[in-house]
Amino acid sequence: MARTKTQEPVEIRNRRAFHDYHIHDRLEAGLVLQGTEVKSVRLGKAQIQESFVRFDKGQPYLYHAHIEEYAFGNENNHLPRRPRKLLLNKREIRKIRESVQMGGKTVIPLRLYFRKGNLKVEIAVASGKKLHDKRETLKKKEADREANRAVRDFQRHG
Repeated sequence: MARTKTQEPVEIRNRRAFHDYHIHDRLEAGLVLQGTEVKSVRLGKAQIQESFVRFDKGQPYLYHAHIEEYAFGNENNHLPRRPRKLLLNKREIRKIRESVQMGGKTVIPLRLYFRKGNLKVEIAVASGKKLHDKRETLKKKEADREANRAVRDFQRHG
């Protein structure tokens, strides 16, 4: 009898990205991975908070993404922090490289997720926020939270 997959979809997010950066352009890219890496990501054992994209020999690579070693793997298990090649077409690579070369911008991953069985990474061209920008964002978020709370309380108590 065949087993059905009832596993919930895995999505690993870079929560610090929106706090530390202004996000400009977003793209979806594939990743060149080993089999044990895919299994670890399916179990949710990955982190992309400190990772970034760098170009080596004209090709984009994801650096400092941590994918834990697969618990049931053998001696052929993968290295947790190895650079991983991103799969993009030439037009997308050229667009990203031009944005970064203009200065003041970097490429960061926003999330890892599965689409039709393939692992994808959503990357973004971003520029770093200054300290006062981060404070302003927190103030705005807190004000929105207070407003939503007031509206919800008003609707409950009429």
